Amino acid sequence: MINLLQIDSTHTAAASGGIRLFDLLTLGGWVMIPLMLLLVITIFVFFERLIAIRKASNIDTNFMNIVRDHIVSGNVIAARSFAKNTNNPVARIIDKGIQRIGKPIESIERSMENVGKLEIYNLEKNLSILSLSAGISPLLGFLGTIIGMFQLFYNIASTGEYSISNIAGGIYVKMISSAGGLIIGIIAYIMYRYLNSQIDKTTNKMEVASAEFIDILQEPTK
Repeated sequence: MINLLQIDSTHTAAASGGIRLFDLLTLGGWVMIPLMLLLVITIFVFFERLIAIRKASNIDTNFMNIVRDHIVSGNVIAARSFAKNTNNPVARIIDKGIQRIGKPIESIERSMENVGKLEIYNLEKNLSILSLSAGISPLLGFLGTIIGMFQLFYNIASTGEYSISNIAGGIYVKMISSAGGLIIGIIAYIMYRYLNSQIDKTTNKMEVASAEFIDILQEPTK
């Protein structure tokens, strides 16, 4: 139950021109605790994945040109050494392709595709947490709405009064928890979609590099 003195002090603060955000969130009841925890986890996962994805997509524009020069000149060892010492998904895919040089093109493509799937899986790691947060947050807010309505009717039934101070507690829980759940859910969804778009861009770079590598293998060596 929300303390009536706390509600009265909130009314006083609102009347005097403002209320602290923490005090306002406190009026949302215990549902705000898991909601705030979800918000912290969502923000942490977003920035952790954003840094990892940006690092993975940071590919030197001359990477494939250097690989081509080594392979066309017949220096496969130098090509593999260069790819192996480059730390990004494209380089690891190309390195796998270089290891398979001499085998049928279909076998090389299949090996590179398997590495590409693993790299995409690594990029998408923990991304489901954002999707889960986007789905659970509004549900927790709805739970807060139910709790607020129960509290509102309980206060009326137990006192028989319909005063604003008597029903304000339930209304605060209902509105603040609902708004908090929706806001956190929207934030998590936007973050999830943004990271997915960045992964799609990185995946496209991997596919382009793989296709270019296959073309290189079909070029005549010097």
